[in-house]
Amino acid sequence: MDILPGQQKNWDLPAPLYTEGWKDMGFRNFTIGVIIRVALILFFTCLGAYFYFQELPIIQILVFVWVILLLTVNLISYATTTNRKITRFLESIRYSDFSSTFTQDSKLGNSFKEMNMSFNEVIEAFKKTRAEKEEQMLFLQIMIQHINTGIISFDSSGKIGVINGVAKQLLQIPQFKDIHDLGKLSVDLLKRVLALKPGGSFSIRINSELHLNVQSAAFKMEGNSWTLLSFQNIKSELQKNELEAWQNLTKVLRHEIMNSMTPIASLANSLGIILEEDTEESEDGRLHLEKDSFLDLSEGLETISKRSAGLVDFVNAYRDYTNIPAPVLKRFLAKDLLENICVLMKEEMQKSNIKLIASVNPIDLELLADHDLIQMILINLVKNAKEAMDKSTKNEIILEAGTDSQSIPFIHVIDHGEGIVPEAMERVFVPFFTTKKTGSGIGLAISRQIMNLHKGSLEVESKLGDKTIFTLRFG
Repeated sequence: MDILPGQQKNWDLPAPLYTEGWKDMGFRNFTIGVIIRVALILFFTCLGAYFYFQELPIIQILVFVWVILLLTVNLISYATTTNRKITRFLESIRYSDFSSTFTQDSKLGNSFKEMNMSFNEVIEAFKKTRAEKEEQMLFLQIMIQHINTGIISFDSSGKIGVINGVAKQLLQIPQFKDIHDLGKLSVDLLKRVLALKPGGSFSIRINSELHLNVQSAAFKMEGNSWTLLSFQNIKSELQKNELEAWQNLTKVLRHEIMNSMTPIASLANSLGIILEEDTEESEDGRLHLEKDSFLDLSEGLETISKRSAGLVDFVNAYRDYTNIPAPVLKRFLAKDLLENICVLMKEEMQKSNIKLIASVNPIDLELLADHDLIQMILINLVKNAKEAMDKSTKNEIILEAGTDSQSIPFIHVIDHGEGIVPEAMERVFVPFFTTKKTGSGIGLAISRQIMNLHKGSLEVESKLGDKTIFTLRFG
């Protein structure tokens, strides 16, 4: 089983757990033992000195000296035994060797028995704590191995810490021990992983069967920096979304085509009946048609022509949506872009008595984009905002460029029109959906697709009767 990043065989020492149990009893009893032995040494030393000055026989003096030596040796042995015991206890904790027991000190007194009992209680507590941690670690490892998302962690040097079975199955890299081994699967994947910032994500197509969505997170453990990557094969999800998109597009196409073809077919049938019933053939072979029938035919043909032209416009709009040119990315000042929009829309805004206000912060903000395509989006959004402000009392449209908290450039297009109803919010970017009587429903769809080609986004927020904000986000 894979070892989690930072996992080691040794365990941190929770000092309060093992000190409080024996410090009061062990050190107190040890101190008492030392005091008793020192007191006995002093007592026999003083007693020997007393007898020495009483001029007792030398043999008795030697007995006192021998007793004092024995007490001194006993004191040294007592202190050394305690130090060895404490050292052995701390080493057991340090190296997680909880097989040690402290029970063979009955000859040294009750204080050592109490300290031994405290040591044993602490070791049992550590055994229980380690068992609980190992159970939690085992549960975490099993859970990581059984989730449906590929998980890989690696440290600052690139060494792999955790890799679960799903990641191995997705990536199919033999001997995967270093993050740089990703290059065996895809050099582009490796470059994007190494450049990915914490909290970031990206999608990449590896082959026909593997389309990965990669997300990143960062954490620190024992002073080392680790990166956690999650991998998901989103091929099936993309296929599902693609199928839904085609189904929706088919519905739209069917709806629009049927709306045009049904009346055309019906009208053509009616015109055929008119020709059949109202046309008369004279003796010389000429065909005669009454004036009213002729007018009906002319009107019907004109209607068919208009409906056919509308159908052609619809097809052209669909072609425009599916044939957007790839953006040519160049750096330019956002200030210049917004000023250009204000100049282009000045006359149209004056006719509607609407102020177009532009602001940029910071003033030297640069955008990496296709200038012409972004300009087309902004013109479309400003026109939409103008049309939404027919009944507004606050006649101004604001173009606001800046950067968000993650230093990503954006442009807001803000109007104080009637707003967008919640039911339409999710559909305003759907091709051919429109809330306007004369709209084609293609402008916002094309605008969002252009932003997608820029690896950015186009989003909308709206509050009915207050304001609507379209946001172009670059990156």
